Amino acid sequence: MKPTLHTTDTNTVKRAGFIGVFIVSTFIFLLLRILFFQTVGYEKYRDKVLNQITTEVEVVAERGRIYDRNGVLLATSVTTYRVFIAPRIVAQMSEEQGLKYDVLIATELTDILDVDYDYILKQTTYTKYLDRTLARGVDEEVAAKVRKVIKDNDLEDMVFLQAGTTRYYPEGSLACHALGFTGSDGSGQYGLELQYNSILSGTNGRYITARDSHGNEMPYEYQSYIEARDGYSIITTIDINIQSALEEQLRTTYVESGGKNRATGMVVDVKTGEILAQATYPDFDLNDPRKLNEFDTETLANSGFAVDSEEYAKLRQELQLTTWSNKAVTEVYMPGSTFKIVTASMAYEENLVNPTETFYCAGHHYPLEGSRIKIHCHKTTGHGSQTFAVGLQNSCNPVLMMMGARIGRERFYSYFRSFGYLEKTGIDLPGEGTSIFYQEGAFSELDLATASFGQNFKVSPIQQIMAVTAVANGGYLLTPRMVREVIDSEGNTVTTYSTAVKRQVVSNATAKTLAQVLEEGVSGGAGAKNAYVAGYRVAAKTGTSEKIDKKNETGKEYYICSCVGFAPADDPEIAVIILVDEPTKGVLYGSVVAAPYLAGVMRDVLPYLGVEAVYTDKELANMAVEAPSLTSWYATVAKSQAEAMGFEVEIVGSGSVVRSQSPAPYTKMESHNAKIVLYTESDMEKPTVTVPDLSGKTAVSANEILANHGLNIRIAGTNNYMSGSGAVAISQSHAPGTEVERGTVITVTFRNQDADDIAQE
Repeated sequence: MKPTLHTTDTNTVKRAGFIGVFIVSTFIFLLLRILFFQTVGYEKYRDKVLNQITTEVEVVAERGRIYDRNGVLLATSVTTYRVFIAPRIVAQMSEEQGLKYDVLIATELTDILDVDYDYILKQTTYTKYLDRTLARGVDEEVAAKVRKVIKDNDLEDMVFLQAGTTRYYPEGSLACHALGFTGSDGSGQYGLELQYNSILSGTNGRYITARDSHGNEMPYEYQSYIEARDGYSIITTIDINIQSALEEQLRTTYVESGGKNRATGMVVDVKTGEILAQATYPDFDLNDPRKLNEFDTETLANSGFAVDSEEYAKLRQELQLTTWSNKAVTEVYMPGSTFKIVTASMAYEENLVNPTETFYCAGHHYPLEGSRIKIHCHKTTGHGSQTFAVGLQNSCNPVLMMMGARIGRERFYSYFRSFGYLEKTGIDLPGEGTSIFYQEGAFSELDLATASFGQNFKVSPIQQIMAVTAVANGGYLLTPRMVREVIDSEGNTVTTYSTAVKRQVVSNATAKTLAQVLEEGVSGGAGAKNAYVAGYRVAAKTGTSEKIDKKNETGKEYYICSCVGFAPADDPEIAVIILVDEPTKGVLYGSVVAAPYLAGVMRDVLPYLGVEAVYTDKELANMAVEAPSLTSWYATVAKSQAEAMGFEVEIVGSGSVVRSQSPAPYTKMESHNAKIVLYTESDMEKPTVTVPDLSGKTAVSANEILANHGLNIRIAGTNNYMSGSGAVAISQSHAPGTEVERGTVITVTFRNQDADDIAQE
């Protein structure tokens, strides 16, 4: 019997072949894909895997420090911490151990971090995140308490501390507008912090940690640490002592004059262009920059807007941004009569006037021939006949207009450009403003007339002080600087910034002539007499300009009162500008609102810089004297000694030895009618007198009144001393009606109240 042969179905064979080919093809495809992943796509897919299993934590570089020119620390970074949790681990550990770690963490950390309990509890529910922040900017003291909580409750895998830095300003508000501050991310927002942000910031590092799908840290081949590179530090041109002196004077004049739109000032080294001090008032606390100052707080409170209204929020933001802006650099103003320094320098440089030539001021001037357009002088009755130098000292508008006509439009425009008014100064601060002046082809004869005395155009305070600095240093326009040097963390110099001369704008001879004229205007009792400082030759010019584009609630123009000057006039060291925008109290002239405070800066700064006072015979004769120390002397001997020194002496009591005296030893007073009361009994009741009201009195009159009351006088704020007319008393150290001992020294501040510097049209 033959065996039966089974034949294979053709379709089955085909199917088997197809499956075989599919399996082989799939295998080959997979092999090729594996080969691709391991070669061409290796880095791409490796990074994808790493991104899924690793956590990258940024290591913030330490921001560089900021110092004043003498090494005083102005800005630094202190270590602070971010406190955060791992929500996934919190949930996992709570489930595994049957404990409510979320409640425990919230309970323990609420008070320590000063964070709401419900907020912390809510963060523990975000289990899809590897970490959630509970608090930032935590200081070391609080961080230590958090560490204790972690240790005491075995929370090492759930609660963490990440070290970081927070910017700290040791001097609070000092030089706040120049320094600026940093934002929440540590980058500079304003001032030098912004201008030099890339230098101060450094380069952040990274710490990469591998974690499994549950968030647990695990050993991994690619775990690494990339070290941060700390930022460089900068040494500024600011001198903290000069800065303090400037800020004190700005604060005083702003409050006393009722300023509405801030005050600003600068002190510049005329030989280098370095800014020794720069300030705007009101200021703000660099360590809490978002807190409004007292003036803005009052404005906001009186706005009438509801606290939660959109109008309230908008006004608050406007006040905040205005307070932060550096008025000395970012804003522009009409310089008024202070610009007459520049017009005069053009005239002297071009030899357009000789020393003996006279000009006549009738109280007004017609600048256009054949036109009835009339521009007034501040002295409407006129100055009469005067030389050009005296006209400048008197701040006479007609004289300056006559000289402007001699200079001519083209030449005036050329000098205006040369003095730097048509370009930014290049100061190393952000947001520098630009001047507003006429287009060259549209500068008319009438424009020339008003521009010659500083009206109808705007410049920035930094432009104005640098133009005057050029006159002070012999004619050289310099680039102002706020930073002297960049150093690394070891103190090694990285970059040094030196004096940058742009160009010479006038000759040394012109500069010297102008310095002498301006100094004589101060010491000789002319327009800038309130800028006088005994022992120092101050060259200065005051200015009062109308804000023709803004009026107050009564329809009258606001004013800008300013004074700019330099000293010593024969060998200048520093230039100073003081400017008060929209003063509202008292006499609204730069000669009253700004000049005395410029003098205050000079009085503090020049001796500090080692500039020796050189007194004239008149100044020496009127110098204050010190009360001698006469206690424990026999009364008769003490009386003879004091009288020999020029004092009037009164002995009170029946004893033979001096037990006490008034005024106290070494108290300064004027020598005129100086009196000392000697007491010869220890516990005796000392006679008192009532302090009189001296407001509006001259120095001579005030001294006589005080002497008649048995009191002494100390004069402040004037160079007239006892010479008679001019300055009058504006304040006194002891209020009228106060009871004081006989012989007490009453300090009286005198001020010239002349309206001698307004740039009117």
